[in-house]
Amino acid sequence: MITLKSPREIEAMRQSGAIIAGMHHMLQDLIKPGIDTWEIETKSRDYIESHGAVPSQVGFEGFKYATTISVNNEVAHGLPRKGLHLKNGDLVKVDTVVALKGAVSDSAWSYAVGEVTPEIQKLMAVTKKAMYLGIDQAVIGNRIGDIGNAIQQYTEVENHYGDVRQYIGHGVGPTMHEEPQVPHYGKPGHGIRLREGMVITIEPMINIGGWEVDTDDTAEDGWTVTTSDGSWSAQYEHTLAITKEGPKILTSQDAKFDAKYL
Repeated sequence: MITLKSPREIEAMRQSGAIIAGMHHMLQDLIKPGIDTWEIETKSRDYIESHGAVPSQVGFEGFKYATTISVNNEVAHGLPRKGLHLKNGDLVKVDTVVALKGAVSDSAWSYAVGEVTPEIQKLMAVTKKAMYLGIDQAVIGNRIGDIGNAIQQYTEVENHYGDVRQYIGHGVGPTMHEEPQVPHYGKPGHGIRLREGMVITIEPMINIGGWEVDTDDTAEDGWTVTTSDGSWSAQYEHTLAITKEGPKILTSQDAKFDAKYL
């Protein structure tokens, strides 16, 4: 069932989203060559809890951590690992879900560790732009397929990357994963029609190689998703509301860059 959020609920989700944005700002300064992924986890959890919020991923289907931390060819759901020190040139993705007084928001970001290659810089730039191309389609009257098609055309057709199929965006709030499902591929004019009050995530996972991944069902640790061909992967994710004024990002990290979405 799809739940439509009131302006009051959307504002509450914006407040929880601001905590995630603040956490990501903190990580921009924290993530450098040599950092242990466990420090990313502990500092992120401390930030969330010190702002009166709850890291919603803790306890979800047995997950133990406030963040997922996925490195290089790891696509999603990577575990924070003590003793895993990031190296210059690595690409790390940090994802978290926050609840503040029951209002839930969700956001992931990709970080270059030190200096990455031009190939990885391009992957990050394309993936981030793809998320925003999807957000631009999130308007009343459009359909879910319009979001996915915009992302797929840019990533696969124009840039020849792999657009992951197995893990997709979703509705959010008051629980972590709700209807509708929001694939990052699809046909324009197909799927559920977008309505005012829907709150969804758009979170493309884009691989340098093919779109196929080894899922968490087959992962040695039961969680970490990796690319099937070993190629590196990037991800960006925002939570956004469908409104009469257009899509409104609730997890924005940059008021100037996101001005038209606020």
